Amino acid sequence: MSHKTYNDLFKNTQDILNETLQLEPVQADRREDRELLATLYVKYIGVANRLTVCVDQVVQPQKLILIKKLLEATLGRILEIKADLVEADLNEFTHCGNIIEKLKITPTDRELVVPTCFRNERKEEIEYNTRVIDEVLSKLGYIDKTTKKPPMTQHQAILIIQKHERARQGRLRQQFMKEIRMMKEKSKPTQEDIEEEAKRGGISLSAALKIQKIWRGYITRRATRRRKIQEMLLIGMIPPLKTKSDEIEKDLENKNYRRKLQIERRKEYEESVKQIRNNLEINQRGAVLEQLSDQVRNWLQEYKISTGKIPEYTGDDRSASRTLFSRQGTESELSKSTQISSKESRTKKGFKGKENKTDKVEDEDQTTKAILSTFVPELNLRKEEYDEIWRNKDESDNFRQYHYKNIIEQEQMMEMENELRKVVDEMMRAELELLQEAFDRDRGHKGKKKSSKKARRAGKKSKKKKEKDLTPDRTTESLFEELVANGIIKRYPKVEITDFQGEISYYPPAKHNIGKDPPIALGDLRQLLTEYCIIPFLTPNLHQTTPHIKSLLLSGSKGSGKKMLLHAICTETGAVLFDITPSNIVGKYPGKSGLIMLIHLISKVSKLLQPSIIYMDNAERPFVKKIPKTDKSDPKRLKKDLPKIIKSFSPDDRVMLIGTSNFPWECDQKLLQQVYQKFVMIPPPNYSSRYIAWSKLLGEYMPVNWQFDIGLMTRISDAYTIGSIISTIKEVMTVKRMLQLRIHPLSPLELVNALSKRIPIYKEEEDCFEQWWSKVPIVRKRARAVELLLEEQAEMQAKQQANAKKKS
Repeated sequence: MSHKTYNDLFKNTQDILNETLQLEPVQADRREDRELLATLYVKYIGVANRLTVCVDQVVQPQKLILIKKLLEATLGRILEIKADLVEADLNEFTHCGNIIEKLKITPTDRELVVPTCFRNERKEEIEYNTRVIDEVLSKLGYIDKTTKKPPMTQHQAILIIQKHERARQGRLRQQFMKEIRMMKEKSKPTQEDIEEEAKRGGISLSAALKIQKIWRGYITRRATRRRKIQEMLLIGMIPPLKTKSDEIEKDLENKNYRRKLQIERRKEYEESVKQIRNNLEINQRGAVLEQLSDQVRNWLQEYKISTGKIPEYTGDDRSASRTLFSRQGTESELSKSTQISSKESRTKKGFKGKENKTDKVEDEDQTTKAILSTFVPELNLRKEEYDEIWRNKDESDNFRQYHYKNIIEQEQMMEMENELRKVVDEMMRAELELLQEAFDRDRGHKGKKKSSKKARRAGKKSKKKKEKDLTPDRTTESLFEELVANGIIKRYPKVEITDFQGEISYYPPAKHNIGKDPPIALGDLRQLLTEYCIIPFLTPNLHQTTPHIKSLLLSGSKGSGKKMLLHAICTETGAVLFDITPSNIVGKYPGKSGLIMLIHLISKVSKLLQPSIIYMDNAERPFVKKIPKTDKSDPKRLKKDLPKIIKSFSPDDRVMLIGTSNFPWECDQKLLQQVYQKFVMIPPPNYSSRYIAWSKLLGEYMPVNWQFDIGLMTRISDAYTIGSIISTIKEVMTVKRMLQLRIHPLSPLELVNALSKRIPIYKEEEDCFEQWWSKVPIVRKRARAVELLLEEQAEMQAKQQANAKKKS
């Protein structure tokens, strides 16, 4: 596709974003405005998916920067609305079937696509981490060293090909001659046959008729079969044959070319920025500094002449000279030496104290108010930037999508001006302090020492307990290598979140206090983990400003895909994986001092190499009441330290604890809920998810024949996990069986025989999961809301009956 295609896509996306921003309420109620929040949620997901395509393919570097900012703000707003919808429904899974029908979109259109641009920015760092892990493991002998063979010459390759080709032809000739000899021996007539044939006068007529009959039947059946297939293709009863499309291959090549061109344009842009900034520093810096200082001095003189007072000149956080000219005539412009300003400041402090006390007293109804967004102002700001620069910009002359130098000059001039304003502010503060001292001496006031109070206040604020660094003299690389050598930091296979197959549900939502939750599909689980574990980890800004999730527990039957989802989260975020499973740390860092060192190393290195995922398999084991004597892994070793590790995670730390469990009901639930903030249960796959799994997994090994009944296998595999389906296909589809597919097509019976060896999800296990799920905090909260509503309805009915009796 061309530059114009993606520029038009960006323009249309911006129009959709503007329409969505107009729907934003000032202060929404989570439950009363639930439909509005769900509409915004689905619309922002569509905008984010479009922006993801634009970020991947737009070449112009300055436009690309704006799109990335828009994408980050849109993702942040999605996470904010998600938190509101969770509290509105009292359900971790968000169902938007009514919104999908209202907007006339498909369920796949409301699934959030993970952008790869943020991970590509950290490509060198991720490659370095994987390289260090591989080097350490190869030194320890866990990875076999692969010696690189020298490349083969063209002459050697020709000789090998000739050798194999001659051997192949010899084998074929030998087989061909063997068949000819056997046919001659079989067709050699006996003496009796010769005599009978001589009597009849030649070839037998009955034999000729048989051959003719068989041949005519064969060609008729073949023609009928072909006509039937053509008719079914025409009416769409069977899928068309999968052939390589030249258009698709060209499109993929074009996309890869645009990605490479995107990198080239970015390098050119960065070089141009450096060059223009150097020119401005050489030619314009002195003039701008002199102009700003003259403006401020002139304003100070005019203010002193008009009011007879020296103005305040504060503002350490931002440039005071930028806001100085708009503050004339206000009370804050009074001198520091006047008593009015000190009185006002005291009264203001008193009012603030009272307001803080009243703000602490909140009703339960205020919990239904939606989060005040920090990303909507950012989206409006980027919208104004787009309208000002890009909406009506004529790019017909910039066919190659180079950067615009005039925009760079404006941006760099603004940056240099802001830096120089800070320099001017420091100069003016020094001059004003001298003037203030002279002014106070003329009026007979003594200067007050305020620096000591500020120092004391600063000292009080800085009194925070800092963790003692047990490894102050060691580098991050050495600590990283030590944890890799001890098996704490582990490699993980590269898996994308889309590899977890499953369809998104399209059920309408249920109210927080009426009925049961709608059924959950595997696609809903994929969407939930994307929003909880992947999107917040893409950038530090998203993690700091969105709802902070410190820990998450994944529970499900064996083979449901817990480890695959963990590896997908690590792959999509480029995170470092720390494995603190009890069986993995047994015998490592022994004793109390060793445990302290282990916890210190994990918390320190995970924060230095963020984003990081701390993983614990069999997460219920540390909180089990009785441990069998056969278990020598000492699972209770981290029981007391896990809550401390979780509390040490701040919004600035992109670190998360993810636990997996097959039997979460076997432990103390209170202790488990103290460690894990969110609970997610992987449901058994429904019909649609199993159908997708069978068709896609079989498609990796062979082109699925239209006569193969995938629906039959889907019905038979009910109560089996996706892991059981994968292992079944791997067992049946061996190399030998794949070579025989052309002669003997695959039969469902072969798969059924292999599937019957797997253990299904029994009814007792499902009941245990449902009983445990009912004890999860958010599910209990919803059950309590349903009970309160039923109690209210019962009271209303009792009152109505009492009133009816009085009237009668």
